[in-house]
Amino acid sequence: MDRLHAFVIGQVQGVGFRYYVKRYADALFLTGYVCNLPEGQVEVVAEGSHANLEQLEKQLELGPSGAIVMDVRSEYGSATGQFPDFRINTTRLN
Repeated sequence: MDRLHAFVIGQVQGVGFRYYVKRYADALFLTGYVCNLPEGQVEVVAEGSHANLEQLEKQLELGPSGAIVMDVRSEYGSATGQFPDFRINTTRLN
């Protein structure tokens, strides 16, 4: 199991981006969270199979209609198993 930690940059707040991410994360059986950051970015931390994380990363690059994704900065690491499910958070957990 792996972990994806990503920051999505662009017009990604106020367009349903967090709900979009949650829908895909749930469909891919991932755990973790998504939240808005004060700088206008969206942060995503997800854990699961590497193949499913790569699929989620592709969806982050597309975004929902209304979003303008300019960049996705992501890194992969080892899963910690700290998340029981995937949630939309109001604050960062790190």
